[in-house]
Amino acid sequence: MTAVTNYPVIFTKNDVEIIARETLYQGFFSLQRYRFRHRLFDGGMSGEITREIFERGHAAVLLPYDPRRDEVVLIEQIRIATYDTSPTPWVLELVAGMIEAGETPEDVARREAEEEAGLTAGRIKPIINYLSSAGGTTERLAVFVGEVDASVAQGNHGLEEEHEDILVHVVSRSQAYQWVEQGRIDNAAAVIALQWLELHHKQLRQEWKNES
Repeated sequence: MTAVTNYPVIFTKNDVEIIARETLYQGFFSLQRYRFRHRLFDGGMSGEITREIFERGHAAVLLPYDPRRDEVVLIEQIRIATYDTSPTPWVLELVAGMIEAGETPEDVARREAEEEAGLTAGRIKPIINYLSSAGGTTERLAVFVGEVDASVAQGNHGLEEEHEDILVHVVSRSQAYQWVEQGRIDNAAAVIALQWLELHHKQLRQEWKNES
C-alpha cells in the first residue's frame, strides 16, 4: 500500500540500520523480530534495539453513506479481541477487509460493501490512509466514504466460510456521530470516518449532487 510521501520529520529510512530480521511465527498473520540501530537527534547512533512487529497485511474500510437520506450504514459483529476490554465483544463498525495481492483498496471497499452489508457502492472518495498502531504493527488502513442507497440495507450478512455473522444498522449521520461522542462507537476507523463526515458532509453532498 502506497503511503503519503514528504513527511514533515527529520530522518528517513537512510538513518536506520537493519541488522537482522527474523520470522518468529508465520500463519494467517506473521510475527517478525527486528534488530536495528537508528540515528539520534543529537547526531549519534543508538545502540542495538530489538522489537517484535506484528504483520497482518493492509486493509480497506468503507463508510457507506446515503447523501439523499443523510444516513450511514454500520455493521455489528463479534470481535473476540475486545472481550476483556469492552462491555460487549459485539462491535459497531464499518465494512472492511484485507487487501489481497492484485487488489486495489477501492476494489476491496466495494467487495466488502457487498459481502458484509449487501450494498453496491456508487461514487467512492478517499478519506485517509493511516497506520493502525505504529508501535507494534505494519498495518495501514485505507478509509473511504462510499455512496449507497441506505433504504435497501437490512438483514444479516457475511461469508459462512469466514464465520461471519453480521447485522446491518441504518442510522442518521447525526445519530452515528453522537455515538462517537458518547464512546459507543470506539474503533479507530469508524471514529475517524464519522468525524470526517461530520466535518465534510455538506461539501460532500454538494459535490456528489453537482456530479449527478
